Amino acid sequence: MEANTKLAVIAIVVEQADSVRELNELLHGCSSYIIGRMGIPHRERGVSLISIAMDAPQDVISALSGKLGRMKGVSAKVAYSKMPE
Repeated sequence: MEANTKLAVIAIVVEQADSVRELNELLHGCSSYIIGRMGIPHRERGVSLISIAMDAPQDVISALSGKLGRMKGVSAKVAYSKMPE
């Protein structure tokens, strides 16, 4: 992994199923930085909850989170580790 990377988790809430394809394409574009992914569909509410663990430069994490947050029916928030780089 590159120097100056951060550990972070992106929490994603998908409320519109038609956004999933674009979301997966964005995640695929960052696959070299993703160290884990977990998705939980909540069928009763028609919502999916996804967590993405990353080890990446902060600008990569921020850019991905911003793109996700601008998608229709998708919300995203980032939590960064306080570990030294």
